Amino acid sequence: MADIDDIKDGKDFGLNTPQDKQGFFLKGLANYDWGIKNKMSRIFNPKTGRTVMLAFDHGYFQGPTKGLERIDLNILPLAEHADVLMCTRGVLRSMIPPTLTKPIVMRASGGNSILSELSNETIAVAMDDAVRMGVCAMAAQVYIGAEYEHKSITNVIRLIDEGMRVGIPTLAVTGVGKDMARDARYFGLATRIAAEIGSHYVKSYFIEDGFEKVVAGCPVPIVIAGGKKLPELDALDMAFRAVDQGAAGVDMGRNIFQSDAPVAMIKAVSKVVHELMPAKQAFELYNDLKSEG
Repeated sequence: MADIDDIKDGKDFGLNTPQDKQGFFLKGLANYDWGIKNKMSRIFNPKTGRTVMLAFDHGYFQGPTKGLERIDLNILPLAEHADVLMCTRGVLRSMIPPTLTKPIVMRASGGNSILSELSNETIAVAMDDAVRMGVCAMAAQVYIGAEYEHKSITNVIRLIDEGMRVGIPTLAVTGVGKDMARDARYFGLATRIAAEIGSHYVKSYFIEDGFEKVVAGCPVPIVIAGGKKLPELDALDMAFRAVDQGAAGVDMGRNIFQSDAPVAMIKAVSKVVHELMPAKQAFELYNDLKSEG
């Protein structure tokens, strides 16, 4: 085992040499069985290899935050324009019509609130219940460097092991504590750990410096979190630069449902992600759709 003082930062990420996908359209997933690959093919568009996930699971620790006061009024009008819905099982059963056939990625970690230590989570959904609900993937936070790092990693490992028994993939979500540096070294570490323990894909953050290296160093797909609310042009620019630098899509929440025109925004984001529409052009589309009401 290497000495912690002798660990050297990676240098050669082969940025000009794409990872061999071994015959499947998503990197790192060719050697899984049919059920896993089928569900990943519902989450990610096989024609583009990318996805627009609509995240509205924030209430599990934030409560009825802005834009999520009423799921039926705020989120359901957006659902048809997303590739994937990411939510909790409580919201799925209470608010999402079973006639809606969009793939579901279920928030499976919980047990805390905004008033407590966020890294102190547990698994909040039994795998047999996920099977009953027909979800396409289970998601849990992994808090590298936080107080409950080991517990969060163990939660994800448990989801992976239980999910593999029933053919449900796992999404590891990199949670960042307030005292942690949001840089390429940190996200490179967090995303690689998530992939090494067997996560099928990883949710992380876009960073200005070194994001391509983070993507290259992670052997499974990365989708970016939308993060805090940005001006619409900035959010579209972030999405464009992320997919241009190798991200397999976005998992956006606040930058969509807190927008002045949420439907227009999710349509513009989809154009960026799936068609690589430049941010300025997508912003013009957003404004046109917004003016149409």
